[in-house]
Amino acid sequence: MRKVSVYQLLAVFLGLVLTASPGISRDLSDIKKDGVLRHLAIPYANFYTGRGDGLDVELIRGFAEELGVSYELVETDWQHVFGDLTGRHAKRQGKDAQFLERTPVRGDLVASGMTILDWRTQVVDFSKPTFPSGVWLVARADSNLSPIVPANDLAEDIRQVKAALAGRTVLALLNTCLDPGLYQMDATGADVRLQPKGRKLNEMVPAILNQDAESTLLDVPDALIAMERWPGQIKIVGPISGEQRMAVAFAKNSPELREAFNSYLQRIRRDGSYNLMVKKYYPGVLRYFSDFFARTDVD
Repeated sequence: MRKVSVYQLLAVFLGLVLTASPGISRDLSDIKKDGVLRHLAIPYANFYTGRGDGLDVELIRGFAEELGVSYELVETDWQHVFGDLTGRHAKRQGKDAQFLERTPVRGDLVASGMTILDWRTQVVDFSKPTFPSGVWLVARADSNLSPIVPANDLAEDIRQVKAALAGRTVLALLNTCLDPGLYQMDATGADVRLQPKGRKLNEMVPAILNQDAESTLLDVPDALIAMERWPGQIKIVGPISGEQRMAVAFAKNSPELREAFNSYLQRIRRDGSYNLMVKKYYPGVLRYFSDFFARTDVD
């Protein structure tokens, strides 16, 4: 009987541990071998409606077809999404990411209208931008907060909005693109009211209509949907942030999957099929962001 060295046994043991570990994300070769792409999605605006459809659902279904694998939708939430992707939960701590407890990996990519933020780039790698965004202040129609007169200078527009917030109640949501710490809201004198943990971005406008506050932070795509859903009940006061971009998020050890997605995205931008998807779920956005959607490649 052939003797097996301690080092060989150790190598076999480590191989088994790594293979069985729930905290390891998959790359392109693993996904093709297993034959399924797992899409982590959070119910949010028309990116994922919570009913099995949405812009990002259609986008990632198409990517799965491109790879020749089946598509699986895995619903998650903002509290658990990074853990579900990378195997380790994370949240914003000041300007940086704070890494928390480990958890099983449940998906291969996140596509749910996720905004590229500096602290998030420490946790995941983003694709090329898929959607333009920014954060606006949205108020109830009966509020005496008046929409600003645009100055053709985004920095001045933001200054005007913030200058009007002293003593005003504003809803915000931690660890999302509506986190007040990202926009120095404490310096405005506003009464910032944080939504409870587990509250969804989709619930911000219903909350102000329920008198929880006079106004709320809201990103541009969601604000466009809200204006259609609650006509005459809300108004846009003006911008709180500079221009932002949304993208698909990948675990940092899935570079080949990210590269394959970027190639797919570039192709559908060039042939016009991506804009048709966007128009289906966000009919008015092509007017607001014509420059972004006229381009065939965005860095």
